[in-house]
Amino acid sequence: MSSIWTNRISISIFGESHGPAIGVVIDNLPAGEYINVEELGRFMARRAPKKDGTTTSRSEKDMPQILSGVHNERTTGTPLCAFIQNTDTHSGDYSNISRLARPGHADYTGALRYKGFNDVRGGGHFSGRLTAPLCFAGAVCSQILERRGIYVGAHILSIHDTRDSEFDHVKVSREDILDVRYKEFPVINDRKGKIMFEDIQKARLGCESLGGIIECAAINVPAGIGSPIFNGLENSIAQLIFGIPAVKGLEFGAGFMTAKMVGSQNNDEFYVDDFGHVKTKTNNHGGILGGISSGMPITLNVAIKPTPSIAKPQATVDYSNMSNEVLEIKGRHDPCIVPRAVPCVEAAVSLAILSHMLDYPNF
Repeated sequence: MSSIWTNRISISIFGESHGPAIGVVIDNLPAGEYINVEELGRFMARRAPKKDGTTTSRSEKDMPQILSGVHNERTTGTPLCAFIQNTDTHSGDYSNISRLARPGHADYTGALRYKGFNDVRGGGHFSGRLTAPLCFAGAVCSQILERRGIYVGAHILSIHDTRDSEFDHVKVSREDILDVRYKEFPVINDRKGKIMFEDIQKARLGCESLGGIIECAAINVPAGIGSPIFNGLENSIAQLIFGIPAVKGLEFGAGFMTAKMVGSQNNDEFYVDDFGHVKTKTNNHGGILGGISSGMPITLNVAIKPTPSIAKPQATVDYSNMSNEVLEIKGRHDPCIVPRAVPCVEAAVSLAILSHMLDYPNF
């Protein structure tokens, strides 16, 4: 099943954008873990729409109702099931796309895959709305990791042609991660963030949309986590990252820049630090070698495409009579989904790391 991910921990995401509810079932979480509901709410609020003109005007209360798996604020070890009600839906905005394919959306491919029975309202099961249960699952995993000193954090690295400062791939710290986590606009350099914000507003007024890149880092992941070939730490992270709608690219460490390097530039030389720990002088490998963590910060960049729903007329086809048509999309859409995708990336990475950490001795 495409909406189930299993790797020690398993998650099953269900629901459609304009259905009664969406949700997730998480299985194989460690028992006895304290879950701070207020912190879950803070994490979920980062994904929720803002009132600053950078996101959709759709307003939903994203705090899930936990049906099972938590008792007296502790995980029970049984499946944790949570659902989120959909209350602010305008399904009438999608009346014309039951027969018209929106460019950049999965309407066409979904109709082929499910023989025309897929729910197209708001994108149905393909919608970015389904990142809410993913964020919930990742927020739970993040709390479990942070009690072991493992922190995952992300920020907007770029939007359009404006670029933020980067994390230090060798020395990124807990403070670096927490400094940006709860910013209204999650960038390191607030001046660059202001330029990005203004660019998003221009795109919105011009009936356009923008994409960008999210940088993510995970620190204090012990060396030796993961496996080679098909069950590597990179593999697990990639599977979950590509479960976020609009993700079109992923690179670890120096990523595609390594193709321009020679071996002596790309190789990260080892040394023993003053505390007897094996480290590397650089971190082009992004903290993972052979699918296994090296003990260095895990770093990755995620490319997010521009929101495909724009108000400009676009050429498309009519399924009902196989004719060429022009589509004008109605509804409420983000001019840029990058800011809201930041916690989604953190959630995906936290899920992957916790899943592999369950193999770690005395976890």
